[in-house]
Amino acid sequence: MTIDLAIDGGNQQLAADSVPFARSYQLEALEKALKGNTIVFLETGTGKTLIAIMLLRSYAHLLRKPSPFVAVFLVPTVVLVTQQGEAIATHTDLKVGMYYGELGVDYWDAATWKQEKDEHEVLVMTPAILLAALRHKFFSLDQIKVLIFDECHNARRKHPYAGIMTEFYHRQLGVNVLQLPRIFGMTASPIKAKGSSSAATYWKQISELENLMNSKVFTCESESVLAQYVSFSTPKVKIYKHVDVPCVNVECIANDLKRSIKKHELSLESSNILSSVAKSAKKRLSKLCSTFLFCLDELGVWLAIKAAETLSCEETNVFSWVKLDVSGEKVVRDFSLDALKLFYDFVPSGPQGSNRYDMNAKLNSGYVTSKVICLVDTLLEYRELKDLRCIVFVERIITAIVIRVLLNELLPEVSGWKTEYTAGNTSQLQSQSRKEQNKIVTEFRKGTVNIIIATSMLEEGLDVQSCNLVIRFDPSVTVCSFIQSRGRARMQNSDFVLMVKSGDTATLNRVNNYLASGDIMRKECLSHAILPCESIGSNLHSEEYYEVDTTGAIVTLSSSVTLLYFYCSRLPSDCYYKPYPRFAVDKELEICTLHLPKSCPIQNITVQGNTKILKQLACLEACRKLHQVGALTDNLVPDIVGKEADVEEFGYKPPYVDEQVQYCPPELVGYHGNESKRMYYCYLIELQQNFNYTVQPLDIVLAFRRRLESDVETLNFDLDVDRGKLIVRVKYIGRTTLNSEQEDQGLSYTRNDSVALDYLLLPAQGSRQNILIDWNCINSVLFRNNSSFDIHIGCSSPKGPGHLVHTKNGLVCTCVLENSLVYTPHNGFTYCIMGTLDGLHGNSYLSLKDGENVTYKEYYEKRHGIKLLFENETLLKGRRIFTVQNCLQRGRNQKTKEISNTSCELPPELCSIIMSPISISTFYSFSFIPSVVHWIESLLLATNLKRMHKDHCMQNVDIPTITVLEAITTKKCQEKLHLESLETLGDSFLKYTAGQQVFKIYQKEHEGFLSNKKEKIISNATLCKLGCDRKIPGFIRNEPFDPKTWIIPGDNSANHGLEEELLSSRKVYVKGSRTLKSKVIADVVEALIGAFLSTGGELAALSFMAWLGIKVDFESVPYTRPFPVNPEAHINVKYVESLLNYKFRDASYLVEALTHGSYMLPEIPRSYQRLEFLGDSVLDYVITVHLYHKYPGLSPGLLTDLRSASVNNDCYAQSAVKAGLHKHILHASQDLHRHIIETVCNSEELSLASTFGWESDITFPKVLGDVIESLAGAIFVDSGYNKEIVFQSIRPLLEPMITPETLRLHPVKELTELCQKKHFTLKEPVVFRENGVSFVEVEVEANGIVHKKSCSASDRNTAKRLACKAVLKSLKESIQGL
Repeated sequence: MTIDLAIDGGNQQLAADSVPFARSYQLEALEKALKGNTIVFLETGTGKTLIAIMLLRSYAHLLRKPSPFVAVFLVPTVVLVTQQGEAIATHTDLKVGMYYGELGVDYWDAATWKQEKDEHEVLVMTPAILLAALRHKFFSLDQIKVLIFDECHNARRKHPYAGIMTEFYHRQLGVNVLQLPRIFGMTASPIKAKGSSSAATYWKQISELENLMNSKVFTCESESVLAQYVSFSTPKVKIYKHVDVPCVNVECIANDLKRSIKKHELSLESSNILSSVAKSAKKRLSKLCSTFLFCLDELGVWLAIKAAETLSCEETNVFSWVKLDVSGEKVVRDFSLDALKLFYDFVPSGPQGSNRYDMNAKLNSGYVTSKVICLVDTLLEYRELKDLRCIVFVERIITAIVIRVLLNELLPEVSGWKTEYTAGNTSQLQSQSRKEQNKIVTEFRKGTVNIIIATSMLEEGLDVQSCNLVIRFDPSVTVCSFIQSRGRARMQNSDFVLMVKSGDTATLNRVNNYLASGDIMRKECLSHAILPCESIGSNLHSEEYYEVDTTGAIVTLSSSVTLLYFYCSRLPSDCYYKPYPRFAVDKELEICTLHLPKSCPIQNITVQGNTKILKQLACLEACRKLHQVGALTDNLVPDIVGKEADVEEFGYKPPYVDEQVQYCPPELVGYHGNESKRMYYCYLIELQQNFNYTVQPLDIVLAFRRRLESDVETLNFDLDVDRGKLIVRVKYIGRTTLNSEQEDQGLSYTRNDSVALDYLLLPAQGSRQNILIDWNCINSVLFRNNSSFDIHIGCSSPKGPGHLVHTKNGLVCTCVLENSLVYTPHNGFTYCIMGTLDGLHGNSYLSLKDGENVTYKEYYEKRHGIKLLFENETLLKGRRIFTVQNCLQRGRNQKTKEISNTSCELPPELCSIIMSPISISTFYSFSFIPSVVHWIESLLLATNLKRMHKDHCMQNVDIPTITVLEAITTKKCQEKLHLESLETLGDSFLKYTAGQQVFKIYQKEHEGFLSNKKEKIISNATLCKLGCDRKIPGFIRNEPFDPKTWIIPGDNSANHGLEEELLSSRKVYVKGSRTLKSKVIADVVEALIGAFLSTGGELAALSFMAWLGIKVDFESVPYTRPFPVNPEAHINVKYVESLLNYKFRDASYLVEALTHGSYMLPEIPRSYQRLEFLGDSVLDYVITVHLYHKYPGLSPGLLTDLRSASVNNDCYAQSAVKAGLHKHILHASQDLHRHIIETVCNSEELSLASTFGWESDITFPKVLGDVIESLAGAIFVDSGYNKEIVFQSIRPLLEPMITPETLRLHPVKELTELCQKKHFTLKEPVVFRENGVSFVEVEVEANGIVHKKSCSASDRNTAKRLACKAVLKSLKESIQGL
């Protein structure tokens, strides 16, 4: 089938792409849809989705990339997004994208949506997402070829379906119809309203849908046509006789419940809980009361008990160890418990009443209503049905909850059926996550769940082919609800049971109308099929709106309210103040004044007009002006959202790759050509041990092909060896020239012009004033190839004529064996031979560990199966070769037993000589060389990084190489030197400079905007990208030194190829790759900033930042006075100045610094948040610098701990309370006032000498700490950006400052470090929040003992701190007791 279709102004042929198993009516519907906009009206289960899929297949050639067009498939619920998306992916080869709110689409920008459209061909989403994207001009209808509306009967009133059609489709309908998408709607009922017996009424509603969708309805002539392919459930009406519950019981309980509510409302008023919490709790009490009364009246007292049990006992069972604070949630819970007790009083034998299965007895007693009895009886009628799948539709969520409890008590022992309930996740009774709902539906499909009690949310979309029974416990409200719930029963011979109360003729008539509605609607659709769609009328799509000229983004009268509230929600806020707009309406004058939050660039909007839409008019005007001042972008999204997207996307595209190169310094590298002579620069490595040992180290000469930098030429450092400290000194001793023969003696080069490590390590002899190369020792490596034993026959050995012995190499002189390296094949060991053992031979006795004495000859034969042939030859004194270790590692544990310190007796005939002569001292010295050379190599890396910066730096700043090395060494290296202190310093300076920069530039922007701007400068993603651009990752040291991976210069046993890389104008060499996390690179960048700051000052740090690409201007920018105000009218200026020891030039800064967001006065239009933003970074920096310079010898980790303890909101808050600053804060929040008073009372118990916020068991209001920061910001601006004055003014408030001696680690960190040190098991904390309280349980297993503590507080962090503090106390007591 081929259809002529006008596309983009030209005629193209569109071929139907059907599937082989398509039914005749589906093919007919497809043909209709290809010719024009169509609404397919077919019963549930008839395959409407397949028609939509065939339509997509027919349009596929117009959608496949690189086509700019897409198809959009709209579904009314999130559950259907995945279901329909997977169906499309299964039956087409189109790329499908699926979208819903939880993905964060509200915060996506045009670039993100463009990427989605470029990558996908069909986009499945909920309609609100498309409507918002169209309004913001992220989408336009001319980009969509096919627009599918699933369950299109929802297109009415304020539904997003209607919004898409009225705001966009119909506006363009008369302008450029060829650019509009093909509309395809699907519904099981084109009417979403109460049934009617009038065909005219039905057609009126159908025609309204057709006109709105600009589509004609396609349907079959009768249900019998579909019945050939689809099984329809059999409707059955179940009449139950209503029996009144004894009125005295219900009335008594209702009165008691009302008295209980009054009691709990009084407790709310008398408690110290927040007013917002109390208000919310009162609403909940009222809702609970009506819920319980509903259960009593509709379901019976027994199910009212189930409701009260469910809503009262859950958390008591789960967290029985919790002591609940007095809060709104606890009051609500207590009311449920009171209700439960009331209900129990009306059941003689407790909650079970009489026999649990005797429903008639419960009915007669008024415990269960006849309606519930009818449901149970109906279900039991199907007890013989194999594999029951039943959905029971109810109207209220509480009904679903309690009936599920009831059926799970009654049915499992009767039929083995399991029951679950599912309801929307917005319920305040018991919310269900989408994951829980999906799990229940999956189990229902598998048959592990047999019955689902559901609200209307399952009427649309649930596809379970095996569902064989649907029961309407509560009647359908609309025709659509009736048809869709009936359609859930997909199985052949399934039943659709409608429960109707006896005598309820209205419901019965409505059911009959519903049953007849299908035929009436089909008849009306078919009889009017030839009529064209009519215009919907200008009143539906002529709503006032504002359009952005540059993008076409629009905001309408109706959407302006949502947009304005969304904008305000992105402004800075706290728990005491939410920046919502406020309306003042004068109905007589028809005027509305809109008051916007202080952090908004526009404060007030006044409009006049129709009182019914006054608020909307004000919101639309506010949106217009917010866009004009830049607070809304050209896509009409809050500017802060755009900045958030910028921050997230800044960095790598494609994403950062963990695999990074590792550099080798050029000083260690050279070309191995065929030169006859080579110049070397020699450095003497002096080794001096500060401990007594039988072996003394010798000096070693290190020779490079080029001379090193001055600060690397002379080095002094320590190595941690097993016995103590080994002092290493490196100094330049001059140049030397070696010929090729001498080089070959020292190293086995392959001379082929290849790039390789090119330095020499040579044993030295003579005095340190007259250094000589020990060539005899070097030549010992040639022993195996060039040894000649004849020269030793006539040597004057003191051993006399017995100086010749037998070895694996043959007959040799004992002088050759002394100071040699031998290998013993029988055990695979290598030994240094220190001499002969006179008087010991093969027949000498050896004492074994078990006390047995045997000869050496017997021992070797018994232990190794070797018979000594020359048993009379003198034994050799051998010593196992020294183990090469990482001597740079901090805190190395000394070994209790050293292999190399044990000598043994060796028969010469078992030894194979490897090298001779070479002393044990030489081997001992060379065992430290890998660590020494690795340290020098690391310094050379730091030197090259420093040179790279210096090449581009105009300032003559010389940073010590050792400081740069510290900055590129991570804690993971486990060395004494690492970047943590410099990172802390650099981090504070970076925040200080970036914060100051954005504060000066964006003087009219709020704190949220400033924070996002600053974050874009200092985020890890930014720092990582800048670091990578400057090739910093190749210099980073991020792993402990492993001597096994050390490359011996001249070693050709493996491929150690080096690749040349040009950095600026300098060469380095790549020796491999390793994994580096992006945060490591960011940390190193911060540490390098700290390195330049610590030694070169702020200008040097700014120079390095500029080289990286971070441009910061420190010049003073005039700061516009925020607002004209009389400061003395609001605060006691002189008193606050005396507290701060600072006199303000402009006291309006002081007013701004003390004004909370809740203090709404026209003359003070700005809160403290901007100054707090600035003061936060200034205080952080000046305190960090103070600590860094005051305690220069601190370990890196200790500086971080000092900073964390000194720079935190709790510390500032406690200082504010001690100084009485809380009395001067301008605010209008009752909750904040109550919290401050509570905090001040509790703080009096703390020691005045303590500045540790975490010593307290209370939660400080963040506002108190914020004020210290805002005051710092105010002083900083008023003083002309003088940070020293800020520190002088604020420091007295923070006294006593924390010192290394008074430092107390945060309990969480202290516990973590203790467990790591002692190898205790610290389990993941159990965290739970309920009743307005956070609960945290911390558990540690130490030496077989479990230490577990549980604590509660108003916030999670405080609860965790208290729990860790309690566990720490228990652990320390336990450790002391050991």
